[in-house]
Amino acid sequence: MSDAIIINSKEYSGECTCGRVHGMTTEFCIIEAGCMKRFSEYASRYGLCGFSVAIYDENTYAATSGLRPRADKEIILPKDGLHADEHGVALAEAELPRECDYLIAVGAGTVHDITRYIAHSRNIPFISCPTAASVDGFCSSVAAMTWHGFKKTFTATAPKIVIADIDIISRAPRFLTNSGFGDMIGKFIALSDWKISHILTDEYLCQKIYDMTMDATRAVMECAPGIKLDEPAAYQKLVYGLLLSGIAMQLLGNSRCASGAEHHVSHFIEMRPAALKSHSDALHGEKVGVGTLLACKEYHALACSESISFSDYPSLSEEYFLRIFGKALADSVIKENANNCAGGISADVLRDNFGKICEVIDSIPGHGELLEIYTLLGLKKTLSDIGVAQSEEKLITEHSPMVRNRVTLMRLKRCIHT
Repeated sequence: MSDAIIINSKEYSGECTCGRVHGMTTEFCIIEAGCMKRFSEYASRYGLCGFSVAIYDENTYAATSGLRPRADKEIILPKDGLHADEHGVALAEAELPRECDYLIAVGAGTVHDITRYIAHSRNIPFISCPTAASVDGFCSSVAAMTWHGFKKTFTATAPKIVIADIDIISRAPRFLTNSGFGDMIGKFIALSDWKISHILTDEYLCQKIYDMTMDATRAVMECAPGIKLDEPAAYQKLVYGLLLSGIAMQLLGNSRCASGAEHHVSHFIEMRPAALKSHSDALHGEKVGVGTLLACKEYHALACSESISFSDYPSLSEEYFLRIFGKALADSVIKENANNCAGGISADVLRDNFGKICEVIDSIPGHGELLEIYTLLGLKKTLSDIGVAQSEEKLITEHSPMVRNRVTLMRLKRCIHT
């Protein structure tokens, strides 16, 4: 068994070469087999005392039998139909006592988003106890929620400590681990989009945060053969990468370093806009993994194009948003895009910087290289694998960038012509 992997906030917080001072809510993370047995010791060490409430779903409650954290009250949410949305929050809030000193999230992404949202609304801390290596949001300071049908990112509370027990995580169903792997591999696209935006719009980019996220992503790629063989050390590396991605978001103050065009594909599908006829019940990381392959293919095709031209970024009409997203979502999407992030990007700016954009694209693993990793682990590769018709690929790649007002190369395809 590998030694414990420990992440201490002092390693990352403070003055940075980018000129900003980065801070973290998460003070301590431990990734180790059997570490849940010392839950009370860690909670006490970091000043978490008083009345505690642990939030599970039915699956994670069963998965942690014999390794559950000590809590004054347990809330067990239903496993069927549970989502990170207003209904999931309401279910937890209905059982939560008025007086509570801290929360404990025992689960995967949905349980964590619900818990961090409530922790923020109540202004109390929480402890993260992941039960699967399924998402990169365990340490995040934002909650990705579907709120009244619209995918939104809410300011939320990051965990004060994380106790990631590999004995629990390595027993999780493989499809959950694959989801986390897919979520993490998407950073190749997210980081490329961030750097391209920095080149074109001078958007703030912290090289330290960029590098730590890229290093974590590459380490996760390298641990794929070990995950295939169920090696505990490989699970530790995967969880380390996922936690480090969330810490990067904390340091940055938003999800820019971890979410780009690949996540927009997932969000678009999850929102079920009017123009999209398919519906997918796939996990978030599964959709992100497919979105990563789509973006990878599109981006490398642009870089390899022998004939290319540019135009100014076009304005989009209200009729466009109504046609694609429908009445239920159009107002929210229009509001999201009110101050168009790409509005100032001209044909000349794109033409003058396209060589630099191609250099960034070269840092993304090739489509074939990613496919080899996906095949090794049995990750979902195509839209049809996640229940979406292949015929809707063009619709998704063209319109998914509108779910976030964030510069991505996928968004800029509107003014790059091959």
